[in-house]
Amino acid sequence: MSRKLRVGVLFGGQSGEHDVSLVSAGAIMKALETSDRFEVVPIGIARDGRWIMHPDAHTMLAAESRLRLGGKSSRPVDTKAISEAQAALVPGGKVGSLIEVGKRPASPGRIDVIFPVLHGPKGEDGTVQGFLELAGIPYVGAGVAGSAIGMDKDIMKRLFRDGGIKVADWELVHRSEWRRDPKAVVTGTERIGYPCFVKPANMGSSVGISRVGGADELRAAIDEAARYDTKIIVEEAIDAREIECSVLGNENPRASVPGEIIPAGDFYDYASKYVDAQSELLIPADLPADLTAEIQKLALLAFQTVDGAGMARVDFLVDRKSGRVYLNELNTIPGFTPISMYTKLWEASGLSYGRLIEELIELALERHADRADIETEFDIPSAD
Repeated sequence: MSRKLRVGVLFGGQSGEHDVSLVSAGAIMKALETSDRFEVVPIGIARDGRWIMHPDAHTMLAAESRLRLGGKSSRPVDTKAISEAQAALVPGGKVGSLIEVGKRPASPGRIDVIFPVLHGPKGEDGTVQGFLELAGIPYVGAGVAGSAIGMDKDIMKRLFRDGGIKVADWELVHRSEWRRDPKAVVTGTERIGYPCFVKPANMGSSVGISRVGGADELRAAIDEAARYDTKIIVEEAIDAREIECSVLGNENPRASVPGEIIPAGDFYDYASKYVDAQSELLIPADLPADLTAEIQKLALLAFQTVDGAGMARVDFLVDRKSGRVYLNELNTIPGFTPISMYTKLWEASGLSYGRLIEELIELALERHADRADIETEFDIPSAD
């Protein structure tokens, strides 16, 4: 019997999306444990930055979560054992640390592939992906560049705009500029008009986002966004339908059927997604065939524009009056529970939750093997 692949599921993190990460990770680990192909290695990142490699890591972090989460284990949590199992992050760490796991194929501590389920900064933004590249461990999802671009809404919008993809108009505000001269910032963003949205440039799950109806609300909205990032986006509000499309693959990706979100409130905010769950998901979206094809084509173009890999959920705005399609954003590590839009769209496209996870792991191993063939030495030509 062949050895099971050891899959390190990496969750938690130091961002405002820590709790959301735990929801996705719990579902992924549960699905992996039902397969005879994989052995799950839980790896948690606490809010204070500690890396914890322990069977009860998810239980411990879930117990501290502000969302209603079930722990991964019903056993009493041995906090002393967990603290002693903290993962080393430097070469020469103890056996079983993340740096050492990829060194010796025969090592029982080896991890074959990492499934990062980290949302937001210090996890979805290329930082963890860069660490895994240096450690030589295959991982699910986009690489360093794709992850970094997908996290930064300002840079992402510039790339899409320059690539001929329509995006909502915006102004970038730096937090230092806001704190130094708020009056000048307010004046500089007036051209966007009202209503508008104010967002942290590097955040997801609608954390820190406000819909602003007038100038009297703008200052509080920028202050709120500035809690989570040093870059803030002030973006025009479009009266639009919210359409999402899932992408899967590496160099030859494919797109799912699109779905539509009917927000319970003014927009699809954090509470609508994770707390009151009153928003409605329509899958597939009720769209004409030509509009469906256009959205799928744009989703694939966006994925390739940011150098995506593995997975992404691409979010669109379809203007209710003109029918014009705007690309809102691309998420390189979308929510990943069985009821998340990314996974539900693939289920509607004929790909089950369990098989989707397997395919993402296969894509990670494929991409790692392809990149391992790159030369790392250069023969300097002689002067002769």
